Amino acid sequence: MHLYEQKDFFELLCGSYRRIVGKDLVPRVLTQREAVRWLYEDAPFGLLAHDTATDPVFIYGNKSAQRRFEYSWEELTALPSRLSAEAPERQARENFLRQVAERGYVNDYEGIRISKSGKRFPIADVTVWQLIDVDGTIRGQAARLP
Repeated sequence: MHLYEQKDFFELLCGSYRRIVGKDLVPRVLTQREAVRWLYEDAPFGLLAHDTATDPVFIYGNKSAQRRFEYSWEELTALPSRLSAEAPERQARENFLRQVAERGYVNDYEGIRISKSGKRFPIADVTVWQLIDVDGTIRGQAARLP
């Protein structure tokens, strides 16, 4: 079973977003099963998450994010997240992620990202938050791209 199908990971994404940002990530009218599928397949926004490794790797990217970055699930979840930005943008990205770690989340992030084919594209109004489980353990960071 892929991580995008796992209810525990879904709860980590949605629960941490609700606790930290104070909003719902998925429509409340959906059952959990429907919501898991909707978030991965049909959400009108990109959603990415990376782990807590020294050089974090993406562990989640919904279909919208996969289309923007031009990676399949398998390719995206093997990609160090720093490679989603070009070298000149990486230091600014790292500084921003430290702010997220200190504050819990940050709204209105913007920057330039790069797709698999080398296409540069802007991102704006991005919310990035800490993935913190119910026990308070930090599991990574996630980003919602409108």
